[in-house]
Amino acid sequence: MIQSALTAATTRLLHVGIIMDGSGRWATSRGLPREAGHREGMFAVRRVVEAARQTEIGTLTLFAFSTANWYRPAGEVAHLLQIFEEYFISEKTIWMEQDVSVCVIGRRDRLPPSLLEAVDEAESSTSAGRALRLRIAIDFSGRDAIVRAAERLDGERRATPEAFARLLGEASHNGELAPEVDLIIRSGGERRLSDFLLWESAYAELCFTDRMWPDFGAQDLKDALRDFRLRERRFGRLPAAVAD
Repeated sequence: MIQSALTAATTRLLHVGIIMDGSGRWATSRGLPREAGHREGMFAVRRVVEAARQTEIGTLTLFAFSTANWYRPAGEVAHLLQIFEEYFISEKTIWMEQDVSVCVIGRRDRLPPSLLEAVDEAESSTSAGRALRLRIAIDFSGRDAIVRAAERLDGERRATPEAFARLLGEASHNGELAPEVDLIIRSGGERRLSDFLLWESAYAELCFTDRMWPDFGAQDLKDALRDFRLRERRFGRLPAAVAD
């Protein structure tokens, strides 16, 4: 059973998460307002989504706005939320043409109504997409999602990892359950998870790059996937040679 699970993990489509970091610093280093970096980062998202469709990635989760980001200056937060709204409106037709399905994970009770409307429209319009499942994390906290899933355990007769994963998906507005994360990429030079997909990334490989998010492109994604393929994923087991 364990061996078959390991074999399936190496052959199925990958779930890749990306912590899109460095947009503000990219702008500051060029003498631009931080908002300019966030807007430029939107074009990087477009490049990466297009590139992901040409790879073995089946699910792509992008960390766009963490729960902790609410503590940033109000003006920057408002500009970010406006960019998100524009992005969902502008990309909806492109996603439909590319056969990409889109969903937003995270809390929705604190998002502006106009953004929620754009999200709902994008999700419903792209629900039939099969080439790539794109999940965008907005107002997302891995810890908060785990706590809210735990609050739902009362109705469960038995707390299994599978049952908890389902509750976690419900708590994060995830809809259909996503596979566990295989690879997390973080741009911008920082080397931490920052409360991103903590439950789902128990055995994820980690890739950190100094490339600022607005400069991240298809080749960077390919390089990360190439490095991922060279790694031996043992899931707690001994390497094959030692086991033999």
